[in-house]
Amino acid sequence: MPEKTVQKEPGKKPAPSKKPKPQQEVVVQISLSELHPFPDHPFQVREDASMQETAESVKEYGVLVPALARPREDGGYELIAGHRRKHACELAGLATMPVIVRDIDRDAATIIMVDSNLQRENILPSERAKAYKMKMEAIKRQGARTDLTSPKISAKFRSDDEVGQDAGVSGDTIRNYIALTQLVPELQQMVDEKKIALSPAYQLAALTPKEQGLLLETIDSEQTTPSLSQAQRMKKLSQSGELNEDTMLSIMMEQKKPEKNDITLSGEKLRKYFPRSYTPFQIENTIFKLLDAWQKKRQRDQSR
Repeated sequence: MPEKTVQKEPGKKPAPSKKPKPQQEVVVQISLSELHPFPDHPFQVREDASMQETAESVKEYGVLVPALARPREDGGYELIAGHRRKHACELAGLATMPVIVRDIDRDAATIIMVDSNLQRENILPSERAKAYKMKMEAIKRQGARTDLTSPKISAKFRSDDEVGQDAGVSGDTIRNYIALTQLVPELQQMVDEKKIALSPAYQLAALTPKEQGLLLETIDSEQTTPSLSQAQRMKKLSQSGELNEDTMLSIMMEQKKPEKNDITLSGEKLRKYFPRSYTPFQIENTIFKLLDAWQKKRQRDQSR
């Protein structure tokens, strides 16, 4: 049978769509005194060269990207994203800044706050650790993910795995960072200052606060920080109840193995700089001759 075609009545307008139109968010100018920091905001606002550049840009061009805030129960607004922009406005002598006000709950605001700041450069390990923990706890309070339809998958998909997926890292990485929040502030600072590497810091986080205090005293007396191997043994002794002043001191007094200074150069990468007929010995010999010439040139430049 031939298909039936539906003829539109002349002059009759199509029925309006029942799909709701998205609400347009309005940018408003809000007094800086009405903008309050996000509670327990994990990211520091630093007085560095970058902040000075931002302040100069704000002074000349204004704030190009509006901040995001939500209404406070006690009045005013709680900043979700825009803490650095607000401080730049203060340095630039402005009284207000452009803000988008969004009426959302604390957990949704926490997730947005963390995600908007994790894209920044030079985030300290302690900041990243606290931020990951805040986001993970917010996701837990929100309940199971709605985009995972299978109950089995949803049960296995932990909140720290979700944080890792959003950040582009593994769930184990998130769990390791969150462990850093168990370090006492002095050890957290040493990790931020790169006096203690991340890998041993993950192990040291398992120590009790009392044991961590003992570790700080030992670090001060021995003027050395634990390696990964030393931290792993401390964690094991802590779990068995055998970590004390004597066992910790014996571990920390061990001579650390010197770091290897070997450098491996890929032959495939080097080949493009030499004729195909060159043997590995000829390539190596030529490289050292060039390095000798470079060193002599540096010495001549320094003596001028």
